[in-house]
Amino acid sequence: MRGRLVMAVGAALLLAAGCGSGGGGDSAPAGGDRPGEEAATVALFLPESKTTRYEQFDKPVFEAELKQLCPDCGFLYFNADQDAAKQQSQVESALTQGADVLVLDAVDADAVAPLVNQAKQKKIPVIAYDRRISGIGYEYFVSFDNVKVGEVQGQALLDELNRRGTATTGQIVMINGSPTDPSSADYKKGAHNALDGKVTIGREFDTPDWSPDKAQEQMEQAITSLGRDSIVGVYSANDGMATGAVAALKRAGYATLPALTGQDAELAAVQRILTGEQTMTIYLNIKEQAGNAAQAAVALAKGEAPRTNATVNNGTADIPSTLLDPIAVTKDTIKDTIVADGFYAASDICTPDIAAACTEAGLP
Repeated sequence: MRGRLVMAVGAALLLAAGCGSGGGGDSAPAGGDRPGEEAATVALFLPESKTTRYEQFDKPVFEAELKQLCPDCGFLYFNADQDAAKQQSQVESALTQGADVLVLDAVDADAVAPLVNQAKQKKIPVIAYDRRISGIGYEYFVSFDNVKVGEVQGQALLDELNRRGTATTGQIVMINGSPTDPSSADYKKGAHNALDGKVTIGREFDTPDWSPDKAQEQMEQAITSLGRDSIVGVYSANDGMATGAVAALKRAGYATLPALTGQDAELAAVQRILTGEQTMTIYLNIKEQAGNAAQAAVALAKGEAPRTNATVNNGTADIPSTLLDPIAVTKDTIKDTIVADGFYAASDICTPDIAAACTEAGLP
């Protein structure tokens, strides 16, 4: 239970402070500092591994922050591989194993209210991580301003089309995210805020599971139906799907690729931006997000309220929240954003095959 957290310097650290796959979870047992007491166990649930951020950043950053704040806390980790039924089993397993706080990035955020209710019945606090859970109240939500994400993406696409002089000469294709992810609807809304009335949207798709393979198929369908020469831009809601779009565009024989957006600052996307195959990506400071979630989990385990900067209504309740700002990254800003923040080192980005592009962008 929440009162079980034992942490000698936890309160001071918390005030100062502002990912394995499978059904059983990775665990790190913990014990209390004094006889007869136990430390809390925190369970982290991530939705899939096709998007590289989850295993590369979210999980390890969350775990490291948790261990820094609470060295004796137990940690359970689960990745659902985009399978809602699997995630249900994982949550139930964590509850059986005695988890004291659940940090849940839901596969299907509109369908997990019964799981949250199971936790509530046991008086176990729940944090909605990245994706807003609907249909029930819970203790905390941490994500990014997702409508703003879509607006920044859409405006960047429009700016590039205007720079090329093609905003009114052709059509764009919109490849949105998964219909089961409420963040996807927010991105779409924001993108339409920026684009509607200023460009012609020739085809628009929602993409199950955020699948790059499905995005490639959708892009191929759009090229066939609209004609290769009519497509001047592609709104892709994330970098993984942009990978699929690029594959389709190259297969269709484009000499110069249309303007193309993305999100998540995946390494391959950053390299595509340097070589001119992608216009921009959205850099989400995942380290800040994951660290914030760990801090909130420790606070809730102690029976305290996490710090917030917003309240988000999920259709049922007002959820205490922290919303972080997205950052647009282009070729000219890679050095001052993701490299400056240590998200990637220049040596990670600048492989020999793109050395010339890196030099042009001022990367060593």
